[in-house]
Amino acid sequence: MATKKQAENTNVLSIDIGGTSIKTVLLDEDGNMLSEYLKLKTPEGATPKDIVSGIVELIKPFPLTYDRVSVGFPGYVKNGIVKTAPNLAKNKWEDIDLGQRIADALDKSVRLVNDADQQGLGVVAGKGFEIVFTVGTGFGTALLFDGVLLPHLELAHFPISKEEDYDDYIGNKTYEKIGSERWNKRLKKVIEIYKTVFNYDTLYIGGGNSKQIDFKLEDNIKVVSNRDGIKGGAKLWKLSDGNNITTIKPKK
Repeated sequence: MATKKQAENTNVLSIDIGGTSIKTVLLDEDGNMLSEYLKLKTPEGATPKDIVSGIVELIKPFPLTYDRVSVGFPGYVKNGIVKTAPNLAKNKWEDIDLGQRIADALDKSVRLVNDADQQGLGVVAGKGFEIVFTVGTGFGTALLFDGVLLPHLELAHFPISKEEDYDDYIGNKTYEKIGSERWNKRLKKVIEIYKTVFNYDTLYIGGGNSKQIDFKLEDNIKVVSNRDGIKGGAKLWKLSDGNNITTIKPKK
């Protein structure tokens, strides 16, 4: 029988960093919530220091009944190193060892991945080729096959016109500029493109602006919540190191 200490050590602190807010919840190893779902506004033009400080402040109410931390980040991440962060501070995020900084600040082991990848682990059924969209501050994607996370591609930065990539085309700044009706027409177009290119079995749409969808979705398209997605933090720790999954330990 597992001791209380051993049981606690299987818990996971799951964190979702977004351009609008930082969210967190304490999970057991199966993704069940053990705490309230908390969030804190992301500072405009957030720097690495802002993000780490925000996480430290946000988790203060939680008991220290976890040894593992999962972090979803809105940009390209490779082995715990942030390469891009298009919706945070400009010119402050290239080759930032955010995973190590969070591990050191919390004195816990950390796994850091793209936020859409973490959400994907939390919401997919694990059957066939599944794609996750996040439509929030920007546009994110995750690709999974039979529940296995495929290498992350920053599909948001493929051009959709001469002037715009997908992030520009469907992100929140555009939503606020063009309004709901035109934004929904654009989302329909993006869905049709992905349907043709990827021939997915199921598409999941999450992120803050998913609640703005006003058209009927096909039967294999499902709207999911951030609360569902953040549960992917538990599944992240069921994966083996490799395929861009790296366990980062505190330097102490």
